[in-house]
Amino acid sequence: MNEDEQIESIIEDLILSGALEIAGMDIDTGEPLYNFTSKMKSVNEELHNDLYTYFTTETMALWEHGFIEINFLDEDPMVTLTDKALNAKEIMQLDKSEQYTLKEIIRIVLQQK
Repeated sequence: MNEDEQIESIIEDLILSGALEIAGMDIDTGEPLYNFTSKMKSVNEELHNDLYTYFTTETMALWEHGFIEINFLDEDPMVTLTDKALNAKEIMQLDKSEQYTLKEIIRIVLQQK
């Protein structure tokens, strides 16, 4: 099994176990977008922890660069977008992983409205 097939198998297993759900399609790439559910920790704790660490690191970088506002001391911190987060020129200065994370944060924030 090649790497792409392994990734597809992992995604399928996570969906079938209820740890991952399809959230829509990326309008730029046409690829499916996924949301992790609350079951992720019980299904695959290591992946849950890795994703949590990754997302926290990326979110901190976006906060430090002024793309989002968040009060990390709140019990349930809310993320809000700054004007910079909607400025294409500013976004292009981020590295690709930060751009992707910001895109996901924007998608989630807009879904909540």
